[in-house]
Amino acid sequence: MQQSPIGRTGLTVTPLCFGATGLASMPETYGYEVHEERARATLRAIFDSPVNFLDTSNNYGLGRSEALIGDVLREMKGLPDGFVLATKLDRDMDTGRFDAARVRQSVEESLMRLGIDRIPLLHLHDPEHARDLDEIIRPGGALDEMFKLKEEGIAQAVGLAMGKLDMMIPIIRERSFDALISHNRFTLLNRSANELFDIARAKGITILNAAPYAGGVLAKSSNEMPRVTYQPADDGELEPVRSIEAVCARHGVAPGAAALQYSMKDPRVTSTIVGVSRPEGVTETLEWAEMEIGQDVWNDLAALQYSTDDPEANRVYSPG
Repeated sequence: MQQSPIGRTGLTVTPLCFGATGLASMPETYGYEVHEERARATLRAIFDSPVNFLDTSNNYGLGRSEALIGDVLREMKGLPDGFVLATKLDRDMDTGRFDAARVRQSVEESLMRLGIDRIPLLHLHDPEHARDLDEIIRPGGALDEMFKLKEEGIAQAVGLAMGKLDMMIPIIRERSFDALISHNRFTLLNRSANELFDIARAKGITILNAAPYAGGVLAKSSNEMPRVTYQPADDGELEPVRSIEAVCARHGVAPGAAALQYSMKDPRVTSTIVGVSRPEGVTETLEWAEMEIGQDVWNDLAALQYSTDDPEANRVYSPG
């Protein structure tokens, strides 16, 4: 796969990135469990694929995601050359503390679990769930400490990964991140990240668009997974999904392929992060990325309504 740079960091990434959230087995979020052997087999499939980019976080499964990745990396005798592993700094999950000291603790926990001595790409994660935003943004706070990690070589590149746009946009305007992750806010169902993406692109910040399937429903179908943005959805909330499914059915296109390529074809998006929880999902993602989708499909999809509201405004988040 062709690779694109993350700013001037020296890192280059494929247009696809696999996300390791579901591998930690988070049934409250995804509605299903993933056993460890299946998770390890999925990770082996990722490392055997042409994708060079994997995303995880300190708090996915309360550390299980990183621990599983570390197990497989030890099998492989370390991170392959040119492979970009991204993880995230997270608040103390008991107290919500997210100060500079917590940043150091978080990265040390991640390095230990992953079995590596530096992080290619390190994001600050979910500040909206911290006990006090001031601990993060004030001088000497979590953000300053993260940029110190880059200066020290512990992280090669640093970014911001979070939810609420009203919090994210001011931070992006103020700080010179190498990258950002937005999730669920640029999909066939929702375009609320448009302003954020425009601001980031103007600043030269690499945009990583996560959750193109709106939490999985556009990949698995509204019948199999009646959840939108990880929350149970009623018939009214599923109607836009079913409209997309109907368009795709008329044209003989998998809705997951259309949802994935919608993100991949946007010139602002450098890489699209796709969660997988089984080895077959790696193969399916690669096939969907290469599937031919005619302009008539895009025209019909463009005629559908979409939301610009924050899709996670009322999300109940459980990382366990």
